[in-house]
Parts: sequence; structure tokens; C-alpha cells
Amino acid sequence: MRRYGISFPVERFYSLGGVPSDKIIRLLAEEQKITVDSGLAAAEKENLFLEMIHLLVPIGPVMDVVHEARGVVPIAVASGGFRSIIVQQLRQLGCEDWFNAIVTAEDTPRHKPHPDVFLEAAKRLGVDPTRCLVYEDADLGIQAADAAGMASIDVRTFHTPRIIPVD
Repeated sequence: MRRYGISFPVERFYSLGGVPSDKIIRLLAEEQKITVDSGLAAAEKENLFLEMIHLLVPIGPVMDVVHEARGVVPIAVASGGFRSIIVQQLRQLGCEDWFNAIVTAEDTPRHKPHPDVFLEAAKRLGVDPTRCLVYEDADLGIQAADAAGMASIDVRTFHTPRIIPVD
């Protein structure tokens, strides 16, 4: 964002967890009265992320739950990220084929804190939303899970994200 003259403090980054990159960039640009092509800037951001994807490491306790659940109960990824990026993240973590459904920003018109991505995941799994458990790392995602009638576990209670400085 610095390239575009947009301020994006770490705290704000985490407060917008679950919102697609292009929407975040559009929001920040409007707030800061900066003109930017949010689609192009989001694509650049995603490409930079992919250059660093080798630094992505699993959250051990979450991976343990997923490993134990796969093939036993239906499980899904429900993310505000773009499908191509999410699939590459799952591939990096070695669990791309562990899920019965993957729902991403392209699959719903509204995004977190709206419940749509979680409701769509439950629908694709054929599971009543009230029988779902969401593992979430952002306030907007927890709000979305609540709105969907789903229980949630805030992974931040046992995991602190690594912050990797980017220049």
C-alpha cells in the first residue's frame, strides 16, 4: 500500500481480516482520498504474497483438528480470500485435498462480517449451520460465524500471527 501512498497499519490489517483485498484497498483509498485501481493493486498484492508463500507455516492445533476430522466429518475452508490464492496456501500447507468444500470471495456477493461465506460452506457440505464449528482468526469472521448461527473458536487465543516486515 505504501507504493500507492496508502497508510495501512498492522492493527487495521488485522481488523479487516476476512475482507477481500480489492475491497480493503478501495475502502482505504476512499478514506484517505487517494485514487487507485483497487483491482490492479489487489492483483499486485496477491502476486507479492505468492512470492512469499514459502514462508507460510501451519497453525499446529488447527491442522491437528483438520487432520483428525478429514474423512470423519465434512469440513470446509470458508475464506474472504481469492480462490487461486487460497488453493495455493492449502497446497503449501500440504492439505489441499483434505476439504469437502472450499468457498472463497468469488462465491458470495457479500463478505465478512456477513455470514454468506459460512452459510455457503454449510450448504455445500449439506450440514445445518447450527451444527458447524468455525475456526477463525479475525473479529469480522467471528461476527460472520455468529450471524450464521455457528459456534466459533478464536484461534488468536492460542496463536499469535508472525509479522514479517516487507519493504
